Amino acid sequence: MRLAQARTAVAAAGALLLAAAGLSGCGLTSGSPLADSVRPGSIGKGRPLEGAQLTVTSKEFTEQIILGQIMGLVFKAAGAEVLDRTNIQGSIGAREAVKSGAADGMYEYTGTAWITYLGHTKRVIDPYEQWKAVREEDRRNGITWLAAAPLNNTYALVANQANARKYRLRTLSDVARLTKKDPGAATICGGSEFSVREDGLPGVAKTYGFALRRGNFKKMDDGVVYTQVAEGAACALGVAATTDGRIPELKLKVLEDDRHFFPNYNAAPEMNSATMRKYPAIADLLTPITKRLTGAEGQRLNARVDVDGEDPHEVAKDWLVREGFIREG
Repeated sequence: MRLAQARTAVAAAGALLLAAAGLSGCGLTSGSPLADSVRPGSIGKGRPLEGAQLTVTSKEFTEQIILGQIMGLVFKAAGAEVLDRTNIQGSIGAREAVKSGAADGMYEYTGTAWITYLGHTKRVIDPYEQWKAVREEDRRNGITWLAAAPLNNTYALVANQANARKYRLRTLSDVARLTKKDPGAATICGGSEFSVREDGLPGVAKTYGFALRRGNFKKMDDGVVYTQVAEGAACALGVAATTDGRIPELKLKVLEDDRHFFPNYNAAPEMNSATMRKYPAIADLLTPITKRLTGAEGQRLNARVDVDGEDPHEVAKDWLVREGFIREG
């Protein structure tokens, strides 16, 4: 997410981005073939994609790029020639690429599809029911959703350990209590998008009854939020993405969404349906890998990029090899 990293980009804004970048209707103009020498491990035996030419895409933030590289490397190990067109700015360009067939697949989030692409406002609390509803409705768009990961990259409020203890913060209901009992202490740092989105501050404040004092929501770049919350001076709380690797690195406490306000954003392969009809083996290749992608695993992979400065492609390949899914050479 990195929150404003366009999980729910507005379609009009996305169209402007495409036009400004001089992109084709799918949002893709460049890419490079995956040149890695990889072969099957526990998946891809018999190289079921031999002779296939597949294109993978993703949005522009860390987790998305890693997931796109995972998909591409799996296809490569299974025998396909793979064009890497990950790191597309915003949700709309990558989504339209898959929908049009200019790209064959990507990892997308169920909540993004449900809210942004399919236009729903009512939350589906159960993650499986959310995925199933998206899968059924998106078929008419020529998109096939494969099994979703446990990884749920949704919004959360976080605090450092000292402030969590000081203000007795465990749930978002506790935050609501703090806004009334000690209004001056209830300060929240977050991106500007969160402050106006209905699945952001306005909605969560209404659901929980926040009495947030004027000026106590401090807008800043999403990446800065984590360090500011860790320091605990400018803001007692911050808006975070639950799979961000900086949460465990900075020992931040994630507060429980005890009224289940925030939607589920489980990652799942979003594939062009024509591609799936031609290469149905893709489902068997990706499903065991997707099932292994938990929230904790996502945090570890993201931290290797955002905290340790590693390359997303190498992080993805190392994970696949370490897990035994593919082999090098």
